[in-house]
Amino acid sequence: MDEHEAQLEQGVTPENQSTENNNMASLLEQEGINIEFPRAGEIRTGVIASITPGQILVSVGTKSEGVISGKEYELIPPEELSGLVVGQEIPVYVLDPEDQNGNVVLSYIRAREEVSWKQVEEMQQNRVSTHSTIIGYNKGGLIVPVGGLRGFVPASQISLTRRSRLTGDTPEQLWSQMIGEEIDVAIIEVDRERRRLILSERAASTETRESLKERVIDELQEGEVRTGRVTSLADFGAFVNISGADGLVHLSEISWDRIQHPGEVLKVGQEVKVKVISVDREKKRIGLSIRQLQEDPWIHRSAQFQVGQLVEGTITRLTKFGAFARIADDMEGLIHISEISEKRIEHPKEVLKEGDVVTLRVIKIDTENHRIGLSLRRVESQAYADIDFQSIEDLLQEARGGADKPEDTPEEG
Repeated sequence: MDEHEAQLEQGVTPENQSTENNNMASLLEQEGINIEFPRAGEIRTGVIASITPGQILVSVGTKSEGVISGKEYELIPPEELSGLVVGQEIPVYVLDPEDQNGNVVLSYIRAREEVSWKQVEEMQQNRVSTHSTIIGYNKGGLIVPVGGLRGFVPASQISLTRRSRLTGDTPEQLWSQMIGEEIDVAIIEVDRERRRLILSERAASTETRESLKERVIDELQEGEVRTGRVTSLADFGAFVNISGADGLVHLSEISWDRIQHPGEVLKVGQEVKVKVISVDREKKRIGLSIRQLQEDPWIHRSAQFQVGQLVEGTITRLTKFGAFARIADDMEGLIHISEISEKRIEHPKEVLKEGDVVTLRVIKIDTENHRIGLSLRRVESQAYADIDFQSIEDLLQEARGGADKPEDTPEEG
């Protein structure tokens, strides 16, 4: 029996076969119309069909599953890969609609990035802020993730509160302590081609410089010691930012030494420790001191003198109320006009002139106001006889001690 006879026996006529073939072609054509074949660069939502080491098969609505393998598989973070399960919907990016083996080549990470770029673009357009965590830094600011992207917060866009806590000069000193801290940021620049995402904490915050200063002033207490940074210098002093608010260190509170301008010892950007010496909440002013945290050299220099002691001094200047005498390097004392002579005088020049070297008695040491009181008329005073006698005894004892001290003898060899 030939093929033609077999078909007739089964009831298949040439007319019937032609009709069936036409119906099948029509059906395939109809099905083919409904199949949207993937295109390179397209993002699709697929369903994970299987997961094996080094490969993930994803159903994307085509005759065969797409594949994530090789480098695209390795790019998936381990913690994220472990969370993927069969049947889960995931976004995939079509790298190649058909490779040499007929597979649709997909990328999960690329799709996630593309979705993230669209999200940040929408966030920028809608001016939406997002909550995140600081994960790193570079020399110019902080690294903060948004979705699957890494964004950059420049130093100028960090909030005043956070910047007020900055200490140090190197990036590590400035930023490392902030890693792990939570942060709210707004999107201020999106450049997908350059993979550039710029964020701003300041744009996401309603805090203003004035409101921050008010909060700091409310918290500050006189006597507190804070670390700040010099923001500007003026003839009358230096402004130092502490916790986001500027306080004034008056010229007289910068150093114990006499200086003509703050620039002699300070520079803008320098980190300094300051003591809060006044807080005027009504006028919103903060008074600071640097010198009060330093050892007072005047106290050390004045320790060589004591009340009642006789000293030699050189008259340096005369005033209506008295005369000043230098009694040591950088140490001057005042001889009040009433302490110059037993007789009443109208002006010190009646008895003294500049350059005179005279013997004086120390009658007062005021460490708080850095003043030493001297007297010329009390040099011969009997009230200090005991002190003078003891001074003479000490000098004689010192002299005898020096004379009685045996000379060094060479060691026997």
